[in-house]
Amino acid sequence: MEVGGVDSDGREFTNATEMWKEHIGEEGDSHKIIDWYRNGVSYWQEVDASVDGVLGGYGDVNDADIKGSEAFLNPLLADFLLDRGKNRHLVALDCGSGIGRVTKNLLVRYFNEVDLLEPVPHFLEAARESLVCEGVHAVDDHRATNFYCVPLQEFTPEPGRYDVIWIQWCIGHLTDDDFVSFFKKAKAGLKPGGFFVLKENIARNGFVLDKEDCSITRSDLYYKELFQRCGLHLYQAKDQKGFPKELFPVKMYALTTGVSNRSPSRYKLRANRPGVIK
Repeated sequence: MEVGGVDSDGREFTNATEMWKEHIGEEGDSHKIIDWYRNGVSYWQEVDASVDGVLGGYGDVNDADIKGSEAFLNPLLADFLLDRGKNRHLVALDCGSGIGRVTKNLLVRYFNEVDLLEPVPHFLEAARESLVCEGVHAVDDHRATNFYCVPLQEFTPEPGRYDVIWIQWCIGHLTDDDFVSFFKKAKAGLKPGGFFVLKENIARNGFVLDKEDCSITRSDLYYKELFQRCGLHLYQAKDQKGFPKELFPVKMYALTTGVSNRSPSRYKLRANRPGVIK
């Protein structure tokens, strides 16, 4: 990525290569990489396991976030799954699941099984408590199934298990090389016709590195270059609406492993969609 960027101290970098060399070494120093990921997890280990905590003090964006995600997901299910998967046992993976916020309010309503992947133990335990121990289930045997306390860059999915792999507000912790490696491994976890949804903060230009939590906010162009390296095809993208102006813009990407001959659907939400789990 040749476009420059900045870090949270205001230091400017001419390109991403220069920035990564600074933080993980020219050839990817193993000790620096371990520290990068350890420091990122350590930051979140000090955060309260609550909606406000995982959303960085902006818990009031939860409703807008879920509504935006649902409006993006529904047409995709119509496009890729016959009858929106009504006659198919649907399985999703929630990457960077945190306390299970997205699983509980969205994914478990549409998928028969949802697996959660989260490296912060007390977040994952809060998710398990909410989704399993309290007996929270959606109708028609929809449930959270597996809870994996594994970092994103170390996870290898079960082959052919998932219809949708949902990745939200976590990919920024991965270096570019691990970003590519993750998606290449995760492709094998998709069923035929399965797809990825990536939902992330977007830098207006280049990138912004946050040294406190060891994460990078990439621009739309930066993401698209990485998608090409992953061998992924961008099927559809949409901006999240209704967030405070002081926050980074947020964009949703639907990604496939092959070129699709489908056209994005104009499918409309049904008024009688399943209710959110209480």
